[in-house]
Amino acid sequence: MNELGGYAFADLRVGMCATFAKTVTEADIVLFAAVSGDNNAIHINEEFAAGTIFKGRIAHGLLSASVISAAIANKLPGPGSIYVSQSLRFRAPVRANDTVRATVTVKEMIPVRSRVLLATVCTVGGLVVIEGEALVALPAPSPPEYLSPVAFEKEAALA
Repeated sequence: MNELGGYAFADLRVGMCATFAKTVTEADIVLFAAVSGDNNAIHINEEFAAGTIFKGRIAHGLLSASVISAAIANKLPGPGSIYVSQSLRFRAPVRANDTVRATVTVKEMIPVRSRVLLATVCTVGGLVVIEGEALVALPAPSPPEYLSPVAFEKEAALA
């Protein structure tokens, strides 16, 4: 663990996973529209949304996907990690009062620059609503006390 309570790169293993869940509220949808500027009628106008393939309003896709960010920041790898990239595939809609459960699983360890590839899946009631992958960077390890920073860099380059 690092000083913030997150995992250090050396502590992670392929297959490790963590979950974070959040119930998306009506207020979340309205506030996300205000903060993001995404006022698409599918999210904020019930009359319009009733006439779409969704038969009603749906939450913003990135609001729902933000639960993945919470899983990464709070659980795995946790505090101190840096979200580098994310691919997303939206499979089903999320609605107000749905509980989105994000699961992140270590898929690949990338020692160069202490990066980890995570499989990311969001479900609502067991139904997959979002899937993808995230690339996350972890803080570089501190050099051992017996090595100068220059010597540590040279040793790391040889590894």
